[in-house]
Amino acid sequence: MKLRNQVWKENVTGYLFIMPQLLLFLLFIVYPILEGIRLSLYKVQYKQETFVGFANYITLFHDPVFFKSIVNTVVFVVFIVILTVGFALFVSSAVFDKNAKYVSFIRGSYYIPVMVSMVVMSMVWGFLLNPANGLISYGAREMNFSTFNLLGNKNTVLPVVIFVTFATNVGQAIILYIASMIGVPKDLFEAAEVDGASRLRVIFQILIPLVKPTTIYITIINIIAVLKIFVVIQMLTGGGPNNATVTMMYYLYNNAFKYNQLGVASAVGVIMFIITLLLSVPQLRAMFKEK
Repeated sequence: MKLRNQVWKENVTGYLFIMPQLLLFLLFIVYPILEGIRLSLYKVQYKQETFVGFANYITLFHDPVFFKSIVNTVVFVVFIVILTVGFALFVSSAVFDKNAKYVSFIRGSYYIPVMVSMVVMSMVWGFLLNPANGLISYGAREMNFSTFNLLGNKNTVLPVVIFVTFATNVGQAIILYIASMIGVPKDLFEAAEVDGASRLRVIFQILIPLVKPTTIYITIINIIAVLKIFVVIQMLTGGGPNNATVTMMYYLYNNAFKYNQLGVASAVGVIMFIITLLLSVPQLRAMFKEK
């Protein structure tokens, strides 16, 4: 009986410690998700709600702009994740075991954009890419090249926005990879060196497989971050030209705050939630299976 009371007291203490976090999770994560699912089945006009079932979803799938936003979002996710993981692995594997002073400079220089607000970084890039008085256009004129508008051309605007997003966020992946690589046992590197393995072989056969959990984590957080991409689009292009850079998140924003279609916007949010789950769950299962 005493043992049962002791176990009960220990459990109650544990639950009391996690209760504040659990309440915040339920209030700010679970409740908004459930409310979004509910609103996606209603037509909302100010304070009036009318149940319409799946009409909002039908409206979405008859809108070509919505399909354009899906394609653009997929392109953003694929290219930004591949660029981030590939470049971060390259930089991290090159400097993680170096003790020179320039290594600290490299780490800091790549991480500085992460610490700066995305709004500020977007404003800086907007100034650089401005076709009238931007620094890039000024340099082109000084070298007798014709002025070009990278953000106004539908063929170049998507690669430019992908590059800006990648350059702003890649520093976090580099720091995570370096921290993970430093934790790899040095005995493995020494054994490989004794066997005469080249650095390239060590990287591909020892280093990259051992930091696979970090790769999965970086992939998941980048997928989620890119699905929510909004600030760069809003600050640089506004979804243009001709919806060339409109994403699902920007489409949701327009319907919710410009067109007052809260039900349609909620339906977009539900679809984004499902896509995020479908993309993340297999990777999480692979990570836990290894453990």
